[in-house]
Amino acid sequence: MRVSAVQFRLRDCDGIDKFREQVTHYVRNASEYGTRFLLFPEFVTTPLLAIGATEGSGGQPVDKLLEYTDDYVSLFSGLAVQYDMYLLGGTHITRAEDGTLRNTAFMFGPDGSVATQDKLHITPTEKEEWNVSGGQSVQVFPTPFGTIGLLTCYDIEFPEIVRMVRAKGADVIFCPSCTDDRHGFYRVRYCCHARAVENQVYIVTTGTVGSLEKVDFMRANYGQAAVITPNDIPFPPRGILCEGEINADMLITADLDLTLLAEVREKGSVTTWRDRRTDLYTDWS
Repeated sequence: MRVSAVQFRLRDCDGIDKFREQVTHYVRNASEYGTRFLLFPEFVTTPLLAIGATEGSGGQPVDKLLEYTDDYVSLFSGLAVQYDMYLLGGTHITRAEDGTLRNTAFMFGPDGSVATQDKLHITPTEKEEWNVSGGQSVQVFPTPFGTIGLLTCYDIEFPEIVRMVRAKGADVIFCPSCTDDRHGFYRVRYCCHARAVENQVYIVTTGTVGSLEKVDFMRANYGQAAVITPNDIPFPPRGILCEGEINADMLITADLDLTLLAEVREKGSVTTWRDRRTDLYTDWS
């Protein structure tokens, strides 16, 4: 199962064509490596908030992104079909049936299918500055290559939700992220490692890099993509299959062997998934 992750450099857009060109570049790049799953970061569409923004305005209001939903879905869905890969298209702002804004992760399939997972745990900035609300359910996504989960940034800091996704059958969790400083970055990164050890899964994560000079709350980004494994004999000792250069505009690629996960769950140095004390705490399965 070949996976890639984009360290997406944010740039103020003066039109949607620039955004299309940048996204297409990364997809074409990944296709040259035979990638089957390509992950983009959280808030990947925020450069569009710079379109039409006046100097000092702080960018368009975040709900302006709703006007670009059709363009976003058309772009990523078309590229997924054209290049025969699954595109984990980062996140985009959507509106739920109850009228609230959601930070929604999208998965675009090579068959033209579109699946979504709302971010469940919302940061204070998202709540207070952008009026975003958390999702109400979690699901997994079966594919011919394996079952995956899609949990966004802050979600990975909550062990319970990752337990639930593993219990539903996920072997690989994709974690799009957006952090503005090292503190936030390492919170997410260390929690990715913890969740990989606890649940004996792969985690593929990436974040935004660069800055949006015209858009409030997106003026600084600190990011690095990584493919993270359990810490056991078949895997690298540090639990890192590959990682990018911090804050570089780049792509990373790795091959995931899902049979190794089954082996370590059954007879690894430790068997954390099997050894859960469900007599003492909730069995999410």
